[in-house]
Amino acid sequence: MGSKNKLKRFKENENFENVIQPEREEVIDGSYFLRGKWSTKFFKNNNPLILELGCGKGEYTIGLAKRYPEYNFLGIDIKGARFWRGAKTAIEENIPNAKFLRSQIELVDLLFAEKEVAEIWITFPDPQIKFQRTKHRMTNPTFLKKYHNILQTDGIVHLKTDSEFMHGYTLGLIESSQHELLYAHHDIYSNTEINPALIEIQTFYEKQYLKKNKAITYTKFRLKY
Repeated sequence: MGSKNKLKRFKENENFENVIQPEREEVIDGSYFLRGKWSTKFFKNNNPLILELGCGKGEYTIGLAKRYPEYNFLGIDIKGARFWRGAKTAIEENIPNAKFLRSQIELVDLLFAEKEVAEIWITFPDPQIKFQRTKHRMTNPTFLKKYHNILQTDGIVHLKTDSEFMHGYTLGLIESSQHELLYAHHDIYSNTEINPALIEIQTFYEKQYLKKNKAITYTKFRLKY
């Protein structure tokens, strides 16, 4: 994407009512003004809040919001030029329960209060395969602890990925830490009993992987500590 397009999208994001872009300094002390109030203050309702972490272009945020209007969906990504597409679509198609937050994922427990979030979706994250990149994997123990802090008691984490490594790594952590595995499948497009939302909503990267005949995995679990 050219720099002019990026600048244009950054500028449009500033004027989108469904986008919020806090500075890091506003968040790191844990007193961010929307913490604990995302549904009431940002979405203007009392519906349950669901996050998509590393939302990219926002395909899942948009797709899920259309299917489940009784929930609030918040896509989070540090790259605003990417989720610009999702934010613009939500405005153009009048999808009020789909909104976007520009922030680093490691701040998630400072952005949201304890038990504020009903579910978390992680769609096609970078698997960070090299050992020295372990701390950046979005299902590593540090991140899982952060998710547990903000999830409701029965809150659910969904992981959808083309990476067999990421799928196996996460399953290993679930087992070793005695979290509750609710469902796992190594190739959801071969499963005729799968939830339609898992195959009907496709991200940009997912479409590329499917063209290469890569299997798409899915894991659903609850965090127990």
